[in-house]
Amino acid sequence: MSRIGRAPIAVPPKVQVNWTEDNYITVKGPKGELSRQIDSDLTLKLEDGTLTVSRPSDSKEHRSKHGLYRTLVNNMVVGVTTGYTKQLEIHGVGYRATKIGENLIIQVGYSHPVQVQPPDGITLSVDGVDAASKATKVSVSGIDKQLVGEVAASIRRVRKPEPYKGKGIRYAGEKVRRKAGKAGKVGGKKK
Repeated sequence: MSRIGRAPIAVPPKVQVNWTEDNYITVKGPKGELSRQIDSDLTLKLEDGTLTVSRPSDSKEHRSKHGLYRTLVNNMVVGVTTGYTKQLEIHGVGYRATKIGENLIIQVGYSHPVQVQPPDGITLSVDGVDAASKATKVSVSGIDKQLVGEVAASIRRVRKPEPYKGKGIRYAGEKVRRKAGKAGKVGGKKK
């Protein structure tokens, strides 16, 4: 983890990074503001548009925290500048998603449609429309990488892809391991 921890974080000119003495860091950018408490043992230094995170010693605990918190701060900087997006695909006959207001309505073979209400800071959008005019692609976007991933995972959990026909909600580009179905009956009855 030390290689990750030692890598400097490039801070664009549009981004402001501030922290307190107890390492409560706040990152402001064009897309919004994020804040997080990082470990008080680590020290932060901002010079010439690069932010560096350094550790006090080479103990195992400090080495592991060094890489972790450097990555979390980098994710905050990237989030407020470009943001994060997760794509989901809906596969199955009659499966589709629609957006009503801020909420997402998913129809995936249950007796009722499933309504997903996004938390603050998350935007849901319905993208792809296939030949049968059914929306089959959903985008989850926001500035907090962890929250985007959690919301995408909760939408996927509504109907996980099943292994026989591959129906369900999956991440874009996700490969579903398929199983062979029942083998047909070979031969006739034995007497």
